[in-house]
Amino acid sequence: MFELKGEVSMNKYAIILAAGKGTRMKSKLPKVLHEVAGKTMLGHVLASVSSLETEKNIVIVGHEADRVIATLPKGTNFVKQSEQLGTGHAVKIAADLLADKEGTTLVIAGDTPLIKGETLKALLQYHESHKATATILTAITPEPTGYGRIVRGKDHTVEKIVEQKDASELEKAITEINTGTFVFDNKSLFKALNEITTDNAQGEYYLTDVIEIFKKANKTVDAYILKDFDESLGVNDRVALAQAEKIMRQRINTQHMINGVTLIDPESTYIDSDVTIGAETVIEGNVVIKGKTVIFNNVHITNGSRIIDSEIHSDSEIRNSTIENSRMSVGSNVGPYAHLRPGTVLSEEVHVGNFVEIKGSTLGKGTKAGHLTYIGNATVGEKVNFGAGTITANYDGRNKFNTEIDDFAFIGSNSTIIAPIHIGKNGLTAAGSVITEDVPDESIAIARGRQVNKIGRAKKMPHYRGK
Repeated sequence: MFELKGEVSMNKYAIILAAGKGTRMKSKLPKVLHEVAGKTMLGHVLASVSSLETEKNIVIVGHEADRVIATLPKGTNFVKQSEQLGTGHAVKIAADLLADKEGTTLVIAGDTPLIKGETLKALLQYHESHKATATILTAITPEPTGYGRIVRGKDHTVEKIVEQKDASELEKAITEINTGTFVFDNKSLFKALNEITTDNAQGEYYLTDVIEIFKKANKTVDAYILKDFDESLGVNDRVALAQAEKIMRQRINTQHMINGVTLIDPESTYIDSDVTIGAETVIEGNVVIKGKTVIFNNVHITNGSRIIDSEIHSDSEIRNSTIENSRMSVGSNVGPYAHLRPGTVLSEEVHVGNFVEIKGSTLGKGTKAGHLTYIGNATVGEKVNFGAGTITANYDGRNKFNTEIDDFAFIGSNSTIIAPIHIGKNGLTAAGSVITEDVPDESIAIARGRQVNKIGRAKKMPHYRGK
């Protein structure tokens, strides 16, 4: 394989094919919107294309066009292909935006999520250095069935691409395949697209037919062979989607480990592509980290934890718990079996223990909620202690209300705090109380019925079994 160092200097454009329905996916969701490691396949392709610093990107949309358009980054151009008549037709409808441009155009399918930006850069550099009219990104595989075959001449130059259904037995034995990614001289591409026909087994306009047109015009057609065949994977069904997911996650996990993160069992650790993790963090098996989660240095995450779109600061610990759209500050710890729901903020050195659920609340530095507690829509000060079984009753069936608890308050076990309410600094609620009124600073609130003992009456109750 030829490699070239240096930057591509020509004007660059990209056409991303994303109009297909993806019938074999058997899904109402457009094929390119299926996710791999937390990002749509189209999103992965656009991220790789962005490394080329193109003048213009054009996404060809068709099936469920509005849903696809809604996911596009700001500034991305799109063209609707109302009728899917083949890849050649899909590229041709971008003519109004590109046909008169000088430069180089990349054409890539939106269902190839594993293609790397570095690979696309190398492809364009190769194309420019060889002064080719077209350069095909190819790959070598021992199992080429289903792929278009690269037919080379005696001088090893590309003669044509033959699709599987149109290939002879001899051509079917070729192991170099077309990945579906191309680079073209832009003006030559659109000129050739006016000459292609539907005279083939599928009755479609094949983009690959422009290769033969270039050859007949004595234009240079070259091919750049992929180093890693996995990058060529096109996802057409759920089996391939799972394969892409596995490869992408291996790639993600490997990079995190290179960056100084310890993964105890990488094969059972699932980290989305946009997650950031600092060095010296240790992650045990069966952990899922999704979305745009940011994890700082020296965090410990134990088996079974699930973290979504959250910010976990250094020296924190998460033990077998679920964290959603929340923030844990330095030195805080959660779990086991805790649940931080959206809008939760834990300040430094907060302890949240087992079977504690927190939603839409901020807990001040050093506050502790050890076990069996629900805290919702609350603002809690520093070094507050929640006893077991505490509930902030924040919802009346129609509206939600806030609870304010000031520094150093002590909430007795099995207290029910009825919002809206304010508990002052150093305030205390007696165990078993139902608190419905504000508690002043340095006061004790007792809200429970007086105990009455009926001597000997237990003998008359159904549960009685004698001495």
